[in-house]
Amino acid sequence: MQEISVPPLVQPTTHGNLSDLPHGWAQREPARPLFSVNEGGQWRDVSAADFTEQVRGLAKGFIAAGVEIGDRVAIMSRTRFEWTLTDFALWTAGAVPVPVYETSSEEQVRWILQDSGAVAIVVEDAAHMALVTGIREDVPDLRDVWQIEGGALDEVASAGAEVTDEDVDLRRSQLDRTAPATIIYTSGTTGRPKGCVLTHDNFMALAENAIERLDQVLNREGASTLLFLPLAHVFARFIQVAVVAAGARMGHSPDVKNLLDDLAAYRPTFLLAVPRVFEKVYNSAEQKAAGSGKVNATVFARAAAVASAWSRAQDTGGPGLALKAQHALFDTLVYSKLREAMGGRVEYAISGGAALGDRLGHFFRGVGITILEGYGLTETTAPVGVNTPEQVKIGTVGRPLPGVAVRISDEGEILVKGCNVFDGYFKNDEATASSMADGWLRTGDLGSLDDEGFLTVTGRSKELLVTAGGKNVSPAPLEDRLRAHVLVGQCMVVGEGRPFIAALVTLDEEMWPTWSANHGLEGVSLEEARTHEAVVAAVQEGVDQANKSVSRAESIRSFTILAKDFTEANGYLTPSLKLRRHVVVKDFADEIEALYNAPR
Repeated sequence: MQEISVPPLVQPTTHGNLSDLPHGWAQREPARPLFSVNEGGQWRDVSAADFTEQVRGLAKGFIAAGVEIGDRVAIMSRTRFEWTLTDFALWTAGAVPVPVYETSSEEQVRWILQDSGAVAIVVEDAAHMALVTGIREDVPDLRDVWQIEGGALDEVASAGAEVTDEDVDLRRSQLDRTAPATIIYTSGTTGRPKGCVLTHDNFMALAENAIERLDQVLNREGASTLLFLPLAHVFARFIQVAVVAAGARMGHSPDVKNLLDDLAAYRPTFLLAVPRVFEKVYNSAEQKAAGSGKVNATVFARAAAVASAWSRAQDTGGPGLALKAQHALFDTLVYSKLREAMGGRVEYAISGGAALGDRLGHFFRGVGITILEGYGLTETTAPVGVNTPEQVKIGTVGRPLPGVAVRISDEGEILVKGCNVFDGYFKNDEATASSMADGWLRTGDLGSLDDEGFLTVTGRSKELLVTAGGKNVSPAPLEDRLRAHVLVGQCMVVGEGRPFIAALVTLDEEMWPTWSANHGLEGVSLEEARTHEAVVAAVQEGVDQANKSVSRAESIRSFTILAKDFTEANGYLTPSLKLRRHVVVKDFADEIEALYNAPR
């Protein structure tokens, strides 16, 4: 099958805008808890009526401050309740929020504010305030900077006391779904970030159809999620809208260091995360088992194998009596503790941003948490397709959501059309035109559709390596599998124009203390570890495991462990944790050259 189009489940309309979501709940069910706010470790519910009142108050303040319909206002903050409040207040005032990652550099912030023409920015703390203050001369359109932790949002709301409810409702009535809702800037892996203009309908139509398709997740009794991914990313932003549209309850966790404590106290029913989070959960559980008594490494390995076998049996008629018995035993010893670590109530997790792999997919389903892997881009308002509770095929990213069509070009590129496709790049008609082909969005990703319409993503067309022997190699699948190893932090496959494939590898600083203790290397520093024979041998095992998924011509023949990690802070990763390959290749040219000049 080369094309699949899934008709919408919700009738398309141009009526309304995103501000209708909280207002609608306030009218229908004013006491319905839409949010919970962490106050000193205790979670306080915020009703639809209370939230809408806060939204309107802040919207009045923005109007009083001179924010006009269509004005761009940036938000730079960690994931917290005030971000969501600001988003909906700006939509209520008719403005266009422009998200900025809280870790962004001065250059990145300058470019986004300049290119978007932002008239104001909401920042989280004093550090952000100082950064913006340092570039204000370069951003002439910027009038106001409001700091969340300085109490500025309360001050803005107070200053809007003279703005009437009629003024707010007039603003809301002047926008329909065709209006721009936000401008989200791309990661900038290959150049300057481009601003993706997403409309109110992109979010609303997609959310309405996703809610119908993910009914068991979003509409179940007591549905709730804890949001910890950056709201500057389209994935979290879409989920924010979908959760409010569904009337589920949402909490925010701004610091991943507190995530386990927040999960235990909040106890969500579903999560959204990137594959690296699930890898960390698995690797952490494995290493803890290796250093413990009752559930040791051997028991954990057997439990993992049983979980995977139990999951795979769901696709082939169900497990037999012996497998059921083993699964029940390990549920008591291992699985229940893993579920409890994630709050004890999580049944589903939505994964996006990169390939999950069937190993983790089957393991977590066997544990009792079904990971619904999906796929999308900023240009598609996040999801193109996603596995659903009724339609799960682990190893794929599911069927297209209702209202979305997918086509595979003759070159293997994934093309997308539908209610989720963006309105274009802001002030960049040339880039917009080049991103489209006969009305279809060119994703730049390679993939295939099976006979049931399930999509599998196999790599990125721009990242294909062509070896000296003419072999085309997609690096992403190899990298995803190698990163699954407990010791590997990041990795990048190289080999363009070379005789074979090789890899640059970094060690996982978080996992090193536990792994080193379990292997009698407590006194070995992370710097010393990169050349230690036991560490090199362990990474080689990870390479060997990754190589099992490809032909010999595509396999990693050599690797080196680098002295420093690839991080967002040092410029090797984008804020959405994608590799800036051209930067890595440039900065580690000597290390790459050494891989091919070493005696073999």
